[in-house]
Amino acid sequence: MKKLILVALVSVFSTVAFAQESTFGIKAGVNFAKITGDDLEDASGRTGFHVGAIAEFPLSEQFSIQPEAVYSQQGLEYDDFGFDIKLKLDYINIPVMAKYYFTTTRDLAVEFGPQIGILMNAKGEADGEEADVKDSFKGSDISIGGGLSYQMETGWFAQARYMFGISDINDTDDENTFGDNFTNSVLSISIGYRF
Repeated sequence: MKKLILVALVSVFSTVAFAQESTFGIKAGVNFAKITGDDLEDASGRTGFHVGAIAEFPLSEQFSIQPEAVYSQQGLEYDDFGFDIKLKLDYINIPVMAKYYFTTTRDLAVEFGPQIGILMNAKGEADGEEADVKDSFKGSDISIGGGLSYQMETGWFAQARYMFGISDINDTDDENTFGDNFTNSVLSISIGYRF
């Protein structure tokens, strides 16, 4: 019983000490998103926005782990047989980035890690007519990527990140609509604030 109490106390104090070094914040910014695939070579991307929350847990003076939860607008736009077609995919993305700070002042950092996306909405639009196409896409997406971030002493930070999809998001075999393997790619530029 004494050992159990001792282990519990050590765990609590370790968690408190760790939490005191941890930071939390919010971020928002612009997405330059695209879906790639053999049938989409001429497609252009969708410009949207993202907004979310972040947490950073230092592991050492220069290494941290940064999980996030981000609402992200993605998709594409292309012209097919004279029709202007837009595909609007909205995700809740959960990246977990490993961060390495180049300096001991913890300002400039490189980030790298995986991300899972949960599809919230999928709309197809052709010449102003919109339809729900969520059944044509898988409910999750896996990406990997990296970027750079710069932390200011005031709490504000800037971030640029590129995430490349490694899983097929297409969930239909209908060759007349989406008969290809599709992957997401997103370049995002953010500003945020750490509390």
